[in-house]
Amino acid sequence: MINWYPGHMAKAKQNLEEKLKMIDVVIELVDARIPISSRNPEIDELLENKKRIFVLNKMDLADKLITESWVKKFNESVPTLAINSLNGQRISLLVRQAKKLMASKLEKLVQQGRKKRDIRLMIVGIPNVGKSQLINQLNNRGSTRTGERPGVTRGQQWVKLREGFELLDTPGILWPKFSDDEVAFKLAATGAIKAEAYDKETVAYKLLKILQEIIPDTLQERFDLDVVSNDTLRLMEDIGRKRGCLMSGGKVDRERTAGIILQEFRRGRLGRISLELPD
Repeated sequence: MINWYPGHMAKAKQNLEEKLKMIDVVIELVDARIPISSRNPEIDELLENKKRIFVLNKMDLADKLITESWVKKFNESVPTLAINSLNGQRISLLVRQAKKLMASKLEKLVQQGRKKRDIRLMIVGIPNVGKSQLINQLNNRGSTRTGERPGVTRGQQWVKLREGFELLDTPGILWPKFSDDEVAFKLAATGAIKAEAYDKETVAYKLLKILQEIIPDTLQERFDLDVVSNDTLRLMEDIGRKRGCLMSGGKVDRERTAGIILQEFRRGRLGRISLELPD
């Protein structure tokens, strides 16, 4: 189903490791709908000795109760919270948690007679999980760029935030895992992979099969259907007809229909849906 494989992984990993040497707190961002599938398989090893905050983004698109269960589960090993980087919801909690993680270290600096400094943050995650949106939320109007600094890779920009933070404004790009078909499907369904890398009809069909089971009433209402067929292919064609996705001879254009189904899901128009459960 997925025929795309990100290139230069070794170089990306090396670049990330170099950047991490300068960072106090790492914000690991995942998609709240698929918090396991949207993680990098090597992330625990990469961030082993770093203070970290685990953040489930796009909470507005995920099932609220399931997200709360994920937060509780991950909190057992690392500070975890859910946010919406698009509108800034709960960003203040993220800032507060970062301060809490660094409180003892900064206090020691003061006790040693050294100047208290800003906390250095970095945001890491796979593509399209909302890293740039989160950077924009943290980089508010009151922030200023500090420019290049000694010992910092040339061209990297630091942003001084009002809350006593410095943010490396280049997100850390990680790569997802594609060896598992289920993981690959979830990444495609949520839009973490470029459209040209997978078969749209296959992904939409598999997603619709899941939606048939968990939100049949929503499907019926959203697509103005008389009935939600148990046959997924027939259901897809029914949706295509209702949305005018017809070719000559009245045949349903399944590719256009697939695009509509995926778009409705990704934009939250079918409700808050999670594709992974903590258990």
